[in-house]
Amino acid sequence: MRMRRITLLIVSTLAALVLLFSYRTSTGGGLPGTTSAAAAPGVVPDASAAPPAGSPSRKPAVRTTTVNGTVAQTRWGPVQIQATIAGTKITQVRVLQHPTGNSHDDQINAYALPKLRQQVLQAQSARIDGVSGATVTSDGYRQSLQAALDAAHGG
Repeated sequence: MRMRRITLLIVSTLAALVLLFSYRTSTGGGLPGTTSAAAAPGVVPDASAAPPAGSPSRKPAVRTTTVNGTVAQTRWGPVQIQATIAGTKITQVRVLQHPTGNSHDDQINAYALPKLRQQVLQAQSARIDGVSGATVTSDGYRQSLQAALDAAHGG
């Protein structure tokens, strides 16, 4: 009888340990739905920027630059932004990476990321309010966007 209890204790302990170590959290690496590779930060080369040889140019074209921000590692996951700047105006903001892995992250980001984009296009800078309830993602968004804007002005 005693041997049976010891065996049961060992088996249940092992089962609990297996369950514990196989649990995936939102901060763990290798989660389903996450991007494993980040886009390189800095100016994205544009092959279409050079005018065709022998073509007359009437006006100097507005310089359009696309830049990737650095990956901001937040406590919920990575955030990386890509910004397109025409002259001195931010014309497009894309999210390259954002926290994923559970339905709560997806729900928050579905609400927050479009609002953050709208704020950037309106403010024309990384000085935005952010989104209530998505403070960590908002901070990562600002950080990556500022890095993109710095790279655009430096390169």
